[in-house]
This record gives sequence, structure tokens and C-alpha cells, in this order.
Amino acid sequence: MHLKIITHEKVVFDEVVDEIYTKTVDGEIGILKNHVPVMAALDIGVTKAVKDGKSEYFTTMGGVLQFKDDEALILTVTAERGNEIDVARAKDALKRAKARLEEADAQIDTKRAEAAVARAMARLKATLSR
Repeated sequence: MHLKIITHEKVVFDEVVDEIYTKTVDGEIGILKNHVPVMAALDIGVTKAVKDGKSEYFTTMGGVLQFKDDEALILTVTAERGNEIDVARAKDALKRAKARLEEADAQIDTKRAEAAVARAMARLKATLSR
């Protein structure tokens, strides 16, 4: 089956794969060849593509997954290959976001801080392919 991951700026991935795993707003989903058609809203998380027993990980920061006729299309705001993520930068971002959430008297946008934590954690999880 074919998987294409696209952002506003570029095509991040465009290859034939054996398996796809991603995080939707309703939970994790796995797709194999000949899966029934699916349309799902994606959550902030990691998409895993498996080809010939080797896994490749991508951050997918929301968006939409469409699967039909063994063609998977992920349209997302931001996507990165796990092997291209700067781990130190992602760890620093996670640390800053968690610190913002822990500040009891700070006037922060909690939802924004929680989303920043989720994005940083997804980036770190996507580095598992290294």
C-alpha cells in the first residue's frame, strides 16, 4: 500500500509500505493492506510506517488521515522524520513547557502549554527509529 505524508510546505514521505500506525483523536489505529476505507482526525502524536520489517517514525501534529484502495494520505500541519529531530532541542522544549504548567501563579494559556508538552513528547517518541 502507498503512504503519503504532506504538510503545507512539502511532501515528507511518499513510499510503498507494509503497515501504518498512527494516533487519531479517538485513539491509536493500525492499517494493513486491504483495510476498509478510513477517514480520521489525527491527534498530536507519532506515525509509524513499516516496510520490509523496518520501522520509520514521523511526528504528525494533528491533521487528517484518509485511507482508500490501499492509498493512505496524511495531511498535517507539521511532520518530521524521527531521524531528523534534534533530540536536545526537543528535550529543552519539553522541559520549558512542563515548567510553564507547574508555575502555580503564572498567567498562562494552559491548553497551549499542554499542546507544547504533547508536541515535544511526540518529537522525542519519534526519535525511537535511531
